[in-house]
Formats: sequence, structure tokens, C-alpha cells
Amino acid sequence: MSANNNDNIIRMANQIATYFASYPHDEALAGVVNHLEKFWEKRMRLQLHQYVDHGGTALHPLIVEAEKQIERAHPPLAVAHTTSESNDGIED
Repeated sequence: MSANNNDNIIRMANQIATYFASYPHDEALAGVVNHLEKFWEKRMRLQLHQYVDHGGTALHPLIVEAEKQIERAHPPLAVAHTTSESNDGIED
């Protein structure tokens, strides 16, 4: 993840937080979460999660709090295939 990409995510996220910051806290937080879930692509939300995981020091506190509430896209789990020998006679 390049610094330039982080700069864009940070700038956009902080603009959203600044817009909602004048609302009562619960309403502001809900507005930020809603905006991130509704208008940001999954890759943008993933980048935000990664940035927060590495400190997220340049983000507005509303963004840091909202990030905890938005869904994380998990990579698909590897499916383990078993043979009928290894599953005690239960057939697939």
C-alpha cells in the first residue's frame, strides 16, 4: 500500500468525519458508518481497515470509531477435502 493511496483514503475519510462532526456523537458515528458502507467500495474499506490496523494515526477519531463497526471483508477460507477413509466412513 503506497503512501499516496493512504493519503487519499485519509483525506476522504477525514472529510466525511469533518462533515458529521457537528452532529450529536451517536448520530455522527451512524452517519460515518452509513457513508462508508454505502458509498465506499470494498477495496477502499479494506484499505481503511489495514491503515487502522497499522496505527491509523492521521485519522479523525470518528473514523477510527466507525471503522470498528463496518464489516471486514474476510478472504475466503480454504476448503479441506477429505476422503471417506479420513472421515470415519461418512460419505461426502
